[in-house]
Amino acid sequence: MWDGATKGGSHSAGGMVLFGPARTLLLDRGVQFDQMDDPAVVELLVLREAIIWCMEQGLSEVRFQGDAKVVIDKFNQADTRDSRLGAVLEEIGHYFRTQPGFSVRFVGRENNRVAHLVARKALSLYPTMSRFFDFQTGLVSRV
Repeated sequence: MWDGATKGGSHSAGGMVLFGPARTLLLDRGVQFDQMDDPAVVELLVLREAIIWCMEQGLSEVRFQGDAKVVIDKFNQADTRDSRLGAVLEEIGHYFRTQPGFSVRFVGRENNRVAHLVARKALSLYPTMSRFFDFQTGLVSRV
């Protein structure tokens, strides 16, 4: 699961939560972005970070779930015409073509609350020296 959060045009953050079999928590990570205020772009950047992390871990079967319906619809339709999103959509599309076991789907906000919590926590920690935060299940255990 992934989610993005922005704050007044100055910075943004995202949350990535990865569950394994039987919903065991494998990762709850926050990521920060400077000078980024477009929520749709932030959602895509967080998805890209999650995809890269999964590929680095050698995972081959992953279902990415998020609550950004417009972004997910554009990705699933391979609609890269939007100048704000096109380059990132193309990059993500490339990753998915090399990883046939990856898929993305929409889930409502109520089903994405864990990733939302991680994104909000990462946003609240801005600015820090680290771009990534591994919360080690401390946040997720509260949900």
